[in-house]
Amino acid sequence: MALSQKNKAYIALAATSLIWGTTWVAMKFGLKGLPPLELASIRQFIAGSIFIVFFLFKKEALPTVQQFKKLFFLAILTFVLANAVSTWSLKYISSGLGALIGALYPLSVVIIEYFFFKNKSINYLTIIGILLGIGGIVFVFYDNAFGAHPQGYIFGIVLAIIAMLAWSLSSILISRKYIQMNPYFGMGWQMLISSIIVGIFSISSEDIISISEISLTSWLAITYLIIAGSIVAIIAFIYSLKYLNPAIAVLYAYINPIIAMITGAILLNEKLTAVIFIGSLITLIGVFLVNFSMKKIKEKEILG
Repeated sequence: MALSQKNKAYIALAATSLIWGTTWVAMKFGLKGLPPLELASIRQFIAGSIFIVFFLFKKEALPTVQQFKKLFFLAILTFVLANAVSTWSLKYISSGLGALIGALYPLSVVIIEYFFFKNKSINYLTIIGILLGIGGIVFVFYDNAFGAHPQGYIFGIVLAIIAMLAWSLSSILISRKYIQMNPYFGMGWQMLISSIIVGIFSISSEDIISISEISLTSWLAITYLIIAGSIVAIIAFIYSLKYLNPAIAVLYAYINPIIAMITGAILLNEKLTAVIFIGSLITLIGVFLVNFSMKKIKEKEILG
């Protein structure tokens, strides 16, 4: 019996949640044999090239000068400050903690919109969600506060927060139609541009490894990040958005950190205590409440 489009969409949602949750662990494996910025640069260069070649084959027009300027700015935000810096953070913190901090971006979007874009459309549920989200993170940090940490642990947290804030600002600009072009073709250009920028930083600040000396583990991690993380998961996410209610389609954002934590504990022996798990759930409930409250506010505004 053939599956309905809706059932296929649920499978796509499950695939998105699983793949994007495990990419955090894949990045940790990649870092076993590569410096973080070099890993990010190689990943973005190959993935970006694939997208660009595909759309050029489909006769997509090259970006105009004005579009390229905007692509360059988005590349800085999305793939240098967000993607590359989050990869860098994983040198110092666990994959689960990196994923959890990344999941805070809906909260920071609301805060940035409120203070810098004069969007005052929040309610008590939004405020409760923000407080829960921050409180859950503090709970997780508290559990880690008195244990032994690798050198640079606090630095890693700061990097993860910077990456999350950059992703938030990028999301706001994209939602406001900052650039008018095929989003996936544009994403390919952003990846390619950022790979060059990150590559320059890598060469100047890290002991880079020659291509011929990259370990099999790192190549397998890069392959997984490109094929599964940058291609399959994106296709699955688009499919789930097309056939599922948006409120259901975004559930992946709450599942990713849990997947990252469990996978990291199994494959990397990362610490996973009851306090960390409870704190993570509190944070994700806060993120859910913020998303839910903003959805209700928008519905109310549409209805007048």
